[in-house]
Amino acid sequence: MIPVLTRTAEAVPLYAAACAELAARGFEGDVSLAPADRTVFATDNSIYQVQPGAVAFPKSRDDLVRIARLLEDPRFREIVLRPRGGATGTNGQSLGDGLVVDTSRHMNRIVEIDVAHRVVRVEPGVVKDQLNRELAKHGLFFAPELSTSNRATIGGMISTDACGQGSCLYGKTRDHVLALTCVLTDGTVWTAEPLDAEGLAAAKAQPGRIGEIHRAVDAAVSENAALIESRFPKLNRCLTGYDLAHVRDGEGRFDLKSLICGAEGTLALIAEAQLSVLPIPKASALVALSYVDFDAALRDAQTLMPFGAASVETIDSTVLGLARQDPIWAEVRAFFPDDPAGRTVEGINLVEFVGDEAGAVEAALCRLTDKLDAERESHGKRVGYTIARGGAIERLWTMRKKAVGLLGAAKGDARPIPFVEDTAVPPEVLADYIAEFRALLDGKGLRYGMFGHVDAGVLHVRPAIDLKDEAQAPLIREVTEGVVALTKRYGGLLWGEHGKGFRSEFVPETFGPLVPVLETVKRAFDPGDRMNPGKIASAAGRPLTRIDGVPRRGEADRTIPAPVRAEFDAALHCNGNGACFSFDADEAMCPSWKATRERRHSPKGRASLMREWLRLAAAAGADPTAALKAERPNGLTDLLRSLRPAGKNQDFSHAVKEAMDGCLACKSCTGSCPIKVDVPSFRAKFLALYHQRYPRPLKDHLIAALEPLLPLAARWPRLGNAAMANPLSRAVLARLGLVAIPALSTFDLAGALAGLGVATATPEALRALSGEDRGKSVVVVQDAFTTHFEAELVADLCALLVALGFRPWLAPYRPNGKPLHVHGFLARFGRVAADGAAALRALAAEGVPLVGIDPSMTLTYRAEYAAALPAGAAPQVQMVQEWLSARLDAVAPRSPGGHFRLLPHCTERTNAPGAVKDWQAVFRHLGLRLDVPAAGCCGMAGTYGHEARHRATSETIYRQSWAQRVHDSAGDLLADGYSCRSQVKLVDGIRLRHPVSALLDHVRTSVVKAAQVAA
Repeated sequence: MIPVLTRTAEAVPLYAAACAELAARGFEGDVSLAPADRTVFATDNSIYQVQPGAVAFPKSRDDLVRIARLLEDPRFREIVLRPRGGATGTNGQSLGDGLVVDTSRHMNRIVEIDVAHRVVRVEPGVVKDQLNRELAKHGLFFAPELSTSNRATIGGMISTDACGQGSCLYGKTRDHVLALTCVLTDGTVWTAEPLDAEGLAAAKAQPGRIGEIHRAVDAAVSENAALIESRFPKLNRCLTGYDLAHVRDGEGRFDLKSLICGAEGTLALIAEAQLSVLPIPKASALVALSYVDFDAALRDAQTLMPFGAASVETIDSTVLGLARQDPIWAEVRAFFPDDPAGRTVEGINLVEFVGDEAGAVEAALCRLTDKLDAERESHGKRVGYTIARGGAIERLWTMRKKAVGLLGAAKGDARPIPFVEDTAVPPEVLADYIAEFRALLDGKGLRYGMFGHVDAGVLHVRPAIDLKDEAQAPLIREVTEGVVALTKRYGGLLWGEHGKGFRSEFVPETFGPLVPVLETVKRAFDPGDRMNPGKIASAAGRPLTRIDGVPRRGEADRTIPAPVRAEFDAALHCNGNGACFSFDADEAMCPSWKATRERRHSPKGRASLMREWLRLAAAAGADPTAALKAERPNGLTDLLRSLRPAGKNQDFSHAVKEAMDGCLACKSCTGSCPIKVDVPSFRAKFLALYHQRYPRPLKDHLIAALEPLLPLAARWPRLGNAAMANPLSRAVLARLGLVAIPALSTFDLAGALAGLGVATATPEALRALSGEDRGKSVVVVQDAFTTHFEAELVADLCALLVALGFRPWLAPYRPNGKPLHVHGFLARFGRVAADGAAALRALAAEGVPLVGIDPSMTLTYRAEYAAALPAGAAPQVQMVQEWLSARLDAVAPRSPGGHFRLLPHCTERTNAPGAVKDWQAVFRHLGLRLDVPAAGCCGMAGTYGHEARHRATSETIYRQSWAQRVHDSAGDLLADGYSCRSQVKLVDGIRLRHPVSALLDHVRTSVVKAAQVAA
C-alpha cells in the first residue's frame, strides 16, 4: 500500500499573501496555489522543470494592471512575474519561480476583424489556428506558420517573435504586428506603435515610465548605431527580442515593438495585439523530392530556392522512418513511392508554390519540374519527385508539423530533446554547417533527428540524451558549447527561432559590448528586474541563467527507480510538446481539457502529476510496481470498505486523483499524442493503487458489476426498465452517483437469430464445418452494451452478413472487462481478460475469424488485453468493417444508393484510423457514399457521461462539436459507437443509426430492385 504522500514544497506564504491581496483588489480572474497546478506549470516543452509560487489567470487588461501594481507594493518586493502563453516554448522561456501569468484561459477573445483594412485586434490568449479559423470565413489568414499552431497563443508568438515554414515569404510574427497594448511593471497601460519624429518627441516628454523608456531607447540607439550595425546578424532569422537594429522601421519611424516582440515577457505584459492579416492564396502546388541521403537534400536546396517557392522544408531519414510508423503515413505514402532502382530514401525536400493566380503558380512549378526532368539522369542523388495539390498539400504539411512529436516517440530511454534545435546560419552554408554539426554529435555517439526550414538556414536538430542518467547530463553543456562555437564560425546564431530562455548565458558572447545597452533597455522597462528575470538581460547587471543552473525534468525522474519508470513509462516519456492542448473542438484529442480549460485535466497535466506522485512515492520508500503485483481481487472486502467514510488528509494522491477522475478514458491521447502518452493506462494503475488506501465510492462497484449482471437483468427487461424508471430508483442511483441510465432492450434477439439461422459458436460446432462453410463463417463477439441495450443491432449485423453471402455465428456472451479497467479494478480485469481471451482463442483456433461491433470494446482486445496478458495471449478480434473490407472481392456490388456521414467513436478515429477508411471502402463497394466529417468527442465515453459528477461536463463536450453535426444532419448521420449513439439520444432525442443498419437497409432494397429487374 502506498503511504500518505506529502510535499515539502507547499504554498509559499509570500505568494499566498499576494493571491489574497489580488482578490482584495478586485481581481476578476482565477488564482491558484494548488500543488497540482503548480506541478503542471513547472514544465513547458523544454527539458527544464521549475515550480512557480502561484498561477494567475487574468480575465482582462484591468486584471493585468492589478498584477503589475502588486509589484509596487513593498510587501511583495520579492515577487517576480512569469508571463505564459501556450507553454510550447522549448527553452524554458516561461518557466521560473514566481507568479505565472497565464492569459490563455480567459483572455482569448478575438476583439475585432476589420476585413476592409485587413486588420485584427486580439487578446494574447487567442490561439493561432483559432484566429485563422475565423479569418478564413473572410478569405484571410495570419501568416506566420508554426508546427504548434493549434495551441500556440498570439501572446506567446509575439513574445518569441515566432515563425516557421514560409518565413522567407511571410517573415516573422513582428512583421505582422501593428500595435501592442502593454501593461508596464508600475501598472501603466501603454500602446507600442510606430512614431514619427513629432510622436517620438511627445513620448519622450511624457512623465513617468513611458517617457523614461522612450528617452533611454532613443539614446541607446543613437549613441550605439555603429556597434548595433556590426553586432546584429544579417539573417532571415535575425535576432529576436531587444532588436535595437530595427527600432527604426523601413519608413524611419521609431517603433518599440521591435524590442517587445521576442522579449520573452521580460519587458511588459501584453494585453492586446493589433495584427495585419493577408488574403489566403488562391492557388498552390507542392513538389515532394526524395534523395538517397540527407546531405544531398540540403545541398539541393540551393538549386531549388531560386524558383520562387514560398517555402522549402527538409526532413531527414530519422524523422522519415518515424513518420512511416505513424498513422499520418497512410495519408502521404503515395508521394514517396519506392525507387524502381531499389535505392533507399534518406532525405526529402518539400517545395511549395503559392499565389493568387493559378497560372503563375503553374508556371513556377513547371520551371522547377522542367529542371528536375532535365537532370533526372545526371543528378545521381535525387530519387524522384511527385506533385501534390489541393488537400494533399495540407496532409504533407501535417506530416512535417508532426516531426517534433515523432522524434519524441523514438524508442528507448535516450530520446531526442530540444536544447540546440533552432540554430540559424546563412542558407548558402547550411549544408557544410550541418555536416560539421553531425560530426560533433557523431563524435559523442549520439543519435539525432533533423528537419526544418532549409530556405531560411534553420534546421531543428534534436540529439537523443537520457537525462535520467546522471552520466549523460554533462552532454547538454558539451554539445551546446560546441554548437555555439560552430554557429559563430559560420556567421549564425544559437537562437534562430525558439528564443533564448534558459540559454541566456550565451547573450554576452553574442552581443559583447552591447550587453550594457541591452541592460539599459531592460532597466527602462523593468527597473526592478521583476519581469521574467534571468532571461536575455538584467536591469541590475546580474549574471543570466545558465543552462545547467536550472533543474531539469530528468533529474526529478532520476529519483524514481528504473522498474517503476518502466511500469509507468506511458507517463514518464511525456516531453511537454502540448499537442493535447489543441484548441480545436472538432479534433478528438483530450475533450476534458477543451471542456474545463484546466491544464491539469490534459494528458500533459496528468502525466506531470503522475511523475511527481511517483517521485514522492520513491522518496517515501514505496514501490508502486510491487503494490500493483500484490493486488488481489476481493470484491466483498472492497465493498464493505466503501460503506465507511474516507478520512481527509493532505495526501498529494488526492490532487492526482482529482485530475484522473476527469479523464474520459477515450484513449484519444493514446492515438493522437505524438509521444503516445497513454493516460488511461497509467490512470488505471493509479486508481488501483489509490484505492488500496482509500475506499471506492459505491457507484464504482455498481459499474464493476454491470457486465456480469446484465444477462440476468435482460431475462426480464420490461420489469427491469420499470424498476429503473421508478423515481425512487433514480433518486437512489443519483445519490450513489449514477444518472441517465439507458433502458434495456426488449427486442427478441434469440428469435431474430433463430430466424436467420445463426447458431451459437462453440469450438466443436466450428470444428465440424466443411472447408467451404468455414471460409464463409465469421464469429460475432458480443459486448455488454450492444447486446443488452441495442440487441436489434446484433441482429442487423447478422442479417447483413447473411445477405452478403457469409455465415455468422454468435459467440457466447462474456464480460469484456473494459469498465473494470477504466475504473482501476486491475486484478479483476486481469482475471476477466484471461478467461475471455481463452474462450475466444478456442473459437479462433478453429480457423474462423472473430469480429466485434462496438469499436471501444473491440479495441480493448488489442490494447488492454495485450498489456494485461502474456505475449500472444490476447485474442485477435477485428472490428466488423476491418474484416469485411478485406473480403469485398467475395461480395457482389450493389446498385448506387444514398450519401451518408459517419461520426466514428473517438477511440477508433484516433487509435485505428484505418478502420474508418475501411467503412468508406465497404460503403463505396456497396454503392453508397460515406463522408467522415471532423468531429471531437461526444462526451459520453462509456460510463463517464452516466456519472452524476461528470454529466454537466459530458454535455459541455457534446455541445462543443457533436451537437452541431447532429443538428446539421438530415437522417444521413451515422455513429458506430454505442456510447455516442446513447449520448445523442439522451441530449437531442435523436436515434442515430449504426453503419451496419444503414448498409442492411440498402442491401435489402438493392436486392429487391435487382429481383424486380430480373422479373
